[in-house]
Amino acid sequence: MAAVQEVRTAQESPRSPEARLGMKVEDLWDVQEAQLTPTEKLNACFESVPVSAFPPAPSSQVIEIRSDASLAEAVQILSQHKILSAPVVSVDAPEDASWMDRYLGIVEFAGIVVWILHQSEPPSPRSPRSGTAFALAANGVTSASGLGNLGPEPAAETSGSFFEDLTTSEIYNNTKVHDISGSFRWAPFLALQKSDSFLTMLLLLSKYKMKSIPVVDLGEGKIDNVITQSAVIHMLAECTGLHWFESWGTKRLSELGLPLVTPDQLVKVYEHEPVMQAFKLMRKRRVGGIPVVDNSGKKAVGNISIRDIQFLLTSPKIYHDYRSVTAKDFLTAARNYLEKHQEASPMLGSMITCKSNQTIKELILMLDSHKIQRIYVVDDGENLQGVITLRDIISKLVHEPRGYFGDFFDGVLPLPQNSRV
Repeated sequence: MAAVQEVRTAQESPRSPEARLGMKVEDLWDVQEAQLTPTEKLNACFESVPVSAFPPAPSSQVIEIRSDASLAEAVQILSQHKILSAPVVSVDAPEDASWMDRYLGIVEFAGIVVWILHQSEPPSPRSPRSGTAFALAANGVTSASGLGNLGPEPAAETSGSFFEDLTTSEIYNNTKVHDISGSFRWAPFLALQKSDSFLTMLLLLSKYKMKSIPVVDLGEGKIDNVITQSAVIHMLAECTGLHWFESWGTKRLSELGLPLVTPDQLVKVYEHEPVMQAFKLMRKRRVGGIPVVDNSGKKAVGNISIRDIQFLLTSPKIYHDYRSVTAKDFLTAARNYLEKHQEASPMLGSMITCKSNQTIKELILMLDSHKIQRIYVVDDGENLQGVITLRDIISKLVHEPRGYFGDFFDGVLPLPQNSRV
């Protein structure tokens, strides 16, 4: 009886905008046709909720970067606001421009990493290091720069002073964001209108691999909100106790087919390998983070995400004394820096792991409370068994009906085939 009263109290007095949103889904859930499966009921519920109902992102996360900003300035902005990407607004667009003309695309840490990795490649016939080649690379001309042809060979050792040299170079400080538009994932980018549905948004964040989606105000021609994978996970965490969530959230990971990868498919980097190998693997395998493993290759000692390259770019001096920066060195220096500056970060805690017999609800609460993008699945011996990302979780919440998107993608150019982002 007490448990029922607790759920009822949560329903009567929602503790957050996300919980109120969950109540709206609850009301829709209760009137769905009985013959529908739970997944079909969720699809129908989310199709009936417009994205305008999603709580606005903090103002610090709805950031635009000018097209004439330097790469150094873009990295500082992304790092300062703790975001992975931001729309690039054209400085040449007239005041009354539509959103399609106003924005060039979205610049991501991943796109900048591609550029950085190209600079770190050793000289070769395929990768000339002349000033002309650098300029071509910065402008996305991959056929001349060799950017699209970087081989599968491991990354070379990189001295700690390399990053100081790079971040003080004219190339890094003078190259403009619009110069690397060839690395943008979408051009201009996919955006939602306020009237689009939650189902559309959830599918874009999962099946279509978008980490964040701008919501545009057509009248103003500007971005009104940005919805991220993390924000969706936080919404789900706030919906505990609601019937629609509990009917799905109490399922065990193994019941939902998670993790999606087997241990031998898991992308990882050994602690003694150069840290640039981690970022190179992320680029080639198109993943946002990988575990750092011990010499056995079975146990994780840390995690490196695409966002962590900010330490190499914004605080390169912390690596100055390393003859070569290994993955282990990278984690050690980053943790020392965070402790010294008293900055909160998942890197300071122990590895967050889970077991395959835990529920999706438990996983959501862990990801939300620790503010992390992925969690590693281990067995009873703490050996790595797989990884589960925010995207994986959202993909298990809804499914794409046949022919759902129609001509939605018309007029928007997808990721180029030769892109390495």
